[in-house]
Amino acid sequence: MIRLFINVDHVATVREARKTDEPDPLQAALLAEMAGADGITIHLREDRRHIQDHDVVRIRESVKTKVNLEMAPTDEMLNIALKSKPHQVSLVPEKREEITTEGGLDIVSMEDRLKNMGEQFKENKILFSLFIDPDHKQIEASKRVGADSVEFNTGQYTELKDADKIAKELEKIKSSSKLASQLGLRVFAGHGLNNQNVVAIAAIPEIEELNIGHNIIAKSIYLGIEKAVKEMFHAIDRGINLRPQ
Repeated sequence: MIRLFINVDHVATVREARKTDEPDPLQAALLAEMAGADGITIHLREDRRHIQDHDVVRIRESVKTKVNLEMAPTDEMLNIALKSKPHQVSLVPEKREEITTEGGLDIVSMEDRLKNMGEQFKENKILFSLFIDPDHKQIEASKRVGADSVEFNTGQYTELKDADKIAKELEKIKSSSKLASQLGLRVFAGHGLNNQNVVAIAAIPEIEELNIGHNIIAKSIYLGIEKAVKEMFHAIDRGINLRPQ
């Protein structure tokens, strides 16, 4: 089985367009749980463009599953995580001018800092994940800093149109997943996934968790969250059925 965490950031994006109190990302999270989601992902960005500090508190206190808090590796975010104590923290790179996360975290260039942050997470019984590109050097560095898991950035894979290039990127993800698993890291994936391109990702045996948000929230406008989540589960199941027996 693959766990599916639903990212509800873009419910908050719509709310913040009017700076009002609706739609509520907490209500979306609760509906996603009712539809079978294994957990809820929220990204508290430094510029607070969607999820707000009070959302972190409310969602952490209210959901019955698990909360994965995505955040930049800064002192401010570290303090928020240690105070709110989510099930898991996922460290991601962040640039204020970007529309969405543009690539994986460069673990190699900041090993000392990430190791220190990881130790603090572990002291507080918070799982420690790193969002990285499918690159062997970054995987090895993730192991050195003490991460519990790595989440592979599937953004490059989902943006490609040429079949040969897609196949090549998939092989990178497969190879990276195998290496991470061999090193004792749990393997997750996410970014840009939809009902079509998720199938090949779900077919990779080492991948045990997916973080998906934008596609599900977008479809929920037409279908409702429950149906959008269930359709994603069906797509994931198609991939699982392609795994080697």
